[in-house]
Amino acid sequence: MQIGKACKLAALALALVALAMFVPKSPAKADESGNRAAVEAVISQQMEAFKRDDAAAAYAFASPGIKALFPDPGSFIAMVQRSYAPVYRPKSVAFGELKATADGLSQTVAIIDSDGAAWTAIYTLARDPDGQWRITGCVLLKTPETSA
Repeated sequence: MQIGKACKLAALALALVALAMFVPKSPAKADESGNRAAVEAVISQQMEAFKRDDAAAAYAFASPGIKALFPDPGSFIAMVQRSYAPVYRPKSVAFGELKATADGLSQTVAIIDSDGAAWTAIYTLARDPDGQWRITGCVLLKTPETSA
């Protein structure tokens, strides 16, 4: 009798494990617990720091991985000025889709640069051990021109 009960419990446990394998896993839900507001705030505050040429404040929003590549605020802001001019001096910004990723979140941002050209920035963010969202990367894509 005990063996039959143990077999049933083992079968139930195996079924639960198998079911769990098909449940999507994400470390952070995109719209859960204020993630959208927090992510938009991090990106917006970094852009505001760029507008003020406040390298230290902008650098504070970068992840440890970014800081390892650019070990001081001066080298970080110089890279942004050189390679991310639309992010550094946007004319307008509109937040788009927020997605959960394996490592955190991905935020799409539509940007119009100072010359009126359209860009898409795809930011990736992850939580630090202190629970704060930090920017882990940004891919900048020129939006193709379209005619009406």
